[in-house]
Amino acid sequence: MNTTLSTTAAATEELFGRRVAARLSAGTQQLPHDIGERLRAAREQALARRKVVRVLQAAPAVVQSGGAAALGGGWWTRIGSVIPLVALVAGLVVITTLQEDNRANELAEVDAALLTDDLPPSAYTDPGFAQFLKSESATQR
Repeated sequence: MNTTLSTTAAATEELFGRRVAARLSAGTQQLPHDIGERLRAAREQALARRKVVRVLQAAPAVVQSGGAAALGGGWWTRIGSVIPLVALVAGLVVITTLQEDNRANELAEVDAALLTDDLPPSAYTDPGFAQFLKSESATQR
């Protein structure tokens, strides 16, 4: 199928080139002889280069398809695009786990301080005790 498309494209390109050449040739009859000769020489050089370019254009297509086959097609590309996603998810899981551990340690320290203190835990919820602490800190200043 690609051969048919490339053949059709080459035929269309060839037809376009011939039309442009005919149009340029028609306009050269009105030009002076020396300019017409320079244009003719330039056309011959362009045709010589065109053949070289056409040969060079065919080679990269073969190299590209061979290179893709050697790499295993799209598998390496898929693996390469999934690895950063896996690393991101793993990093987020590690960060979440560390934060949960830190939060649990902080709560354990607060609980240990409350339970080992001389006051009972209910004293900290009493509004009068909060007022007493405020007045104590104000008198100590």
